[in-house]
Amino acid sequence: MSRMFEGFTDERIDVGDVELRVRHGGHGPPVLLVHGHPRTGATWHRVAPRLVDLGYTVVCPDMRGYGQSGKAPIRPDHSQQSKRAVAGDMVRLMRALGHPTFAAVGHDRGCYVALRLALDHPDAVDRLVVVDGVPISEALARCDATFARRWYHWFFFAQPDTPERVIGADPDAWYGDKARPETMGVENHREFRQAVHDPATVRAMLEDYRAGLGVDREHEEADRRAGRTVRCPTLLLWTTRDDLADLYGDPLAVWRPWADDLRGHPIESGHHVAEENPVGLTEALHRFLG
Repeated sequence: MSRMFEGFTDERIDVGDVELRVRHGGHGPPVLLVHGHPRTGATWHRVAPRLVDLGYTVVCPDMRGYGQSGKAPIRPDHSQQSKRAVAGDMVRLMRALGHPTFAAVGHDRGCYVALRLALDHPDAVDRLVVVDGVPISEALARCDATFARRWYHWFFFAQPDTPERVIGADPDAWYGDKARPETMGVENHREFRQAVHDPATVRAMLEDYRAGLGVDREHEEADRRAGRTVRCPTLLLWTTRDDLADLYGDPLAVWRPWADDLRGHPIESGHHVAEENPVGLTEALHRFLG
């Protein structure tokens, strides 16, 4: 058993279109932790055991396409990697583990999945936490030269074929400056490197962004036209050394039209908060979820 998730079950669960790799453990209220790009479920390895010690059941999957989870056949509109498809996986996963209702926590790209979970499956999600992100449609509606310069990868990744060739030429050079074993932990870093050196995983991660600029944006805009909002209590966290506040001023103002019961605050960390400040993140989650 990996020292990263000692005492956790590590298994593959068939959720329909794909099979998900998932680590889960603990007893108590269930909490789903959804990672971002280009991480795997291992990014939570310092948070998940702490939550278990506080009395939660914790579920850490690799999203479809990412890490060691299955890769769905690519569709022309990239909807196989849409947040709606990934959210459907998560609901089926949690039901398979015996959790028809649960709290959903999403970081980075995972926060879009968590949002989609709360919008599409309101009877399943009883608490929502989003970390370092605003809805995709909101980011695109506010896109300016600063966003385009800092977040150019959103648009580069959406191009056909070229990103795969560029990243595949030297994955360590592409991702290495933001992925160091001394920060991530050796086992987490090893798992991350295995993922980014797998061409099928890299393509699936890029499909996440291609879906983001297309079907995911369309789904969110349809939600806004229909007046659909998140009904459960929602917590927004943003890290002090990332740029959410720089881009949007008050990130809570961006989220207010989306969530009926919203609260939030900054948390001291760089972007990968589960790795950089696991104690602070665990405390913030426990205050909200508890």
